[in-house]
Amino acid sequence: MSNSASLAYGTFDARPSHKDRFSNIWKEFSHVPALALIVLMLWAVGYALFGNEIIGIHSQLFSLAVLFISAKIVGYIFGQARLPPMIGMLLMGVLLRNVNFLEISGGYRKFAAVLRQLALVNIMLPAGLGLDPKALKKLTGMILNLSIVPVAAEVGALTLTGYYLLDLPLIWSALLGLLLAAVSPAVIIPCLFQLQDEGYGVDKGIHTLVIAASTFNDIICIALFGILIGVIFSTGTLLMQVLHGPIVLALGLTYGIIWGLVCSYVPNVKHEYVVTLRTLLLSSGCVLSALGSDAIGYGGAGALGCIVAAFVASLKWRSEGWDNNNPVRMNFILLWKFFEPISFGLIGMEINFSVLEGDTVLYGTIAMTASLIIRMVVSFACTQCTNFNLKEHIFVATCWIPKATVQAALGPMALDLARDNDDPTFTTFANTMVIVAVMSILITSPIGAILIMRLGPKFLHKSEGNFLDNIPAAAPQENHETAT
Repeated sequence: MSNSASLAYGTFDARPSHKDRFSNIWKEFSHVPALALIVLMLWAVGYALFGNEIIGIHSQLFSLAVLFISAKIVGYIFGQARLPPMIGMLLMGVLLRNVNFLEISGGYRKFAAVLRQLALVNIMLPAGLGLDPKALKKLTGMILNLSIVPVAAEVGALTLTGYYLLDLPLIWSALLGLLLAAVSPAVIIPCLFQLQDEGYGVDKGIHTLVIAASTFNDIICIALFGILIGVIFSTGTLLMQVLHGPIVLALGLTYGIIWGLVCSYVPNVKHEYVVTLRTLLLSSGCVLSALGSDAIGYGGAGALGCIVAAFVASLKWRSEGWDNNNPVRMNFILLWKFFEPISFGLIGMEINFSVLEGDTVLYGTIAMTASLIIRMVVSFACTQCTNFNLKEHIFVATCWIPKATVQAALGPMALDLARDNDDPTFTTFANTMVIVAVMSILITSPIGAILIMRLGPKFLHKSEGNFLDNIPAAAPQENHETAT
């Protein structure tokens, strides 16, 4: 049969050539060396400006650059193995820390903390922009329910198990419960982004429910943790300790609403560079929210301000024709490619095997696991009044497994205060908290991420079409600048 006949009857070999296969692989992988080269160029520019002593190959900045590049590469390898890339990035941070390649000390701790804050801002902004206002209004009661009742169950369970299994006083056990009850937006939200963009669970607003509930969950836990640690170490007046939580909520909501309204009207929608200006304006205001709230002692307000500002701004943008996947949100999702290895690499770096003690690891893991199972059961019960089916109930309960961000940030706080006060008893209690926090990150982050990504496509209904295929270039009034 001639070649033309073969083509006509469809009998030709349609397998892609080696060149085509390589081209497809390179298309998917090419962003990794691009990001690695960007980091290397930034390091080279810094070396040219500051010299070997500050940014040379033996400096901590160079080690951070190596962490970023290696975490990105390992994350890509995990992705190709159909595992969440964040797990590879997390484990790379653990490895580099425990082979003594990287240990942040001195002024670089502040630099690493700022990087974590920037990564958190980059998580919260697309989360706020992607919230569905109709689903949010419909699920308000459920969001408050999931933010309070399952959290109270987990804190109560950890208070009892910490008292009986870890020999902690009740107030320290409650402090441990508040620390571990905070879920990790750095793990949950990127997973939900991917599922949302693929259409899973969008029709019932499941991503909106989980993102909003997890945000309020963390605000409550952080605020109460601050109050309780203040009581333990007697910092500030009792009145200010009690008012800390409401002040955090008021600051975050007020700032978020004001900045969201500013970004709603500035710049004008018909401006030529509306997408770039809106991206820069929203991000700069939210960076100030995160860093400024820390500076004045109300750190929990920063994340709330970010997500509220993004949501308020998106309400006006929706009236101009932009949907969940507006070009500003896509800019932040693109930027996450850069911040993801930084975020998870630095979280992994907090896991230090040298502080682990056998009995504390064993009983701490039992206490953490038992309390988390209780929380999942209570969460499953709390969603029974919704129109979710059985698989969706299970999926929502699974979303509360990952712990990382808050545990890495707040875990060492009590230990630092105990050492400052030179109190050996409190130092022992605080060290137990650090060990259990480390185990929670090490166990729940990878398991939670894998379960969310594996169960999402199986348990959630998929809406027709991929939302990324229909991203508007800008508002319908005119052809404005597309996403950068």
